[in-house]
Amino acid sequence: MTDKTYNVLFVCTGNSARSILAEVIMNQLGEGRFKAFSAGSFPNGEVNPLTLATLAHQQYETAGLRSKSWDEFAQPDAPAMDFVFTVCDSAAGEACPAWPGQPITAHWGFTDPAKVEGDLEARQHAFNQAFIQISNRIRIFLSLPIEKIDRMSLQTKLHELGQSTA
Repeated sequence: MTDKTYNVLFVCTGNSARSILAEVIMNQLGEGRFKAFSAGSFPNGEVNPLTLATLAHQQYETAGLRSKSWDEFAQPDAPAMDFVFTVCDSAAGEACPAWPGQPITAHWGFTDPAKVEGDLEARQHAFNQAFIQISNRIRIFLSLPIEKIDRMSLQTKLHELGQSTA
């Protein structure tokens, strides 16, 4: 077992819902073994209130969360990422910056709960579903013996994980 802390960046266009959920979930479930960040190609400038409510309801810490640009993580002084995951289809199709550290990348698409229309109950349900799906995917990722898998095999496993319905 290694003492290495792996840096993980979750990228979405607006950085207000899915990528924020993933950042917080990974930081808690990763138990110090992983340090997660999130960013957007065109950040909304604020975290969606239902993202914060969903996390608080699940008893996850929300202090200090903010919507930020992926440019922060492409700077020479930015933390070197070990993994970068796009969590929305539009971000996956965009030309991403060159990430310092040559991270392993994969697309883990999730439906955007912020796009759901309807009453508050329907919107809360969408956020709860996103929380469950993202949590499940991260739990599977955390179960991988990443210290023992070569880079190419790990890249393949992460791509396959992105294709799963977990």
